[in-house]
Amino acid sequence: MAPTRSGLITSLLLAVVLLAACAGPTPEDYADEGPEFRVEEFFDGRVLAWGMFQSRGGQIQRRFTVDIDGQVDGDRIVLDEHFVYDDGETERRVWEIDRIDDRTYQGTAGDIVGIAEGERAGNALNWQYTMALDVGDRTWNLRFDDWMVLVDENTLINTAEVTKFGFRVGTVTLFFRKADAPGLEP
Repeated sequence: MAPTRSGLITSLLLAVVLLAACAGPTPEDYADEGPEFRVEEFFDGRVLAWGMFQSRGGQIQRRFTVDIDGQVDGDRIVLDEHFVYDDGETERRVWEIDRIDDRTYQGTAGDIVGIAEGERAGNALNWQYTMALDVGDRTWNLRFDDWMVLVDENTLINTAEVTKFGFRVGTVTLFFRKADAPGLEP
């Protein structure tokens, strides 16, 4: 039996509604939220971070700390990140981030494929990039979709969905705190 015209229209409308429901947030959704997050202000100086990677099933695979030295020179932000993982492994990543205008940023680092791009509004920044990550004897290009949200002038929360070929691999969660924040012993 062939579908009726009204059945096709109903199916099309349902598909449009489902696709719209799958659309994620945009930075503009946070435009009225405060305090205002500016990368160049938050990361100017020493920042400490604590994080973990969870598999797509939710298991914690790796925990780490990061000591970040941020230097701002005009529209250029350099983040010198020193990671220490729960198994004792260490890693260094140096980001060079350029503020393009009041809302957009672009950046590079040694293990970033191409250019990282970010857009901010209100208290949030959406930062997207591809990272070349060594896994055993292979290198995987993993896509990161980071959302950074400023909680207060000293505290930032970051969650990143990590995907490969469009499939979710896991999630990274990070908590950043300015090293000179009251109540924090570096």
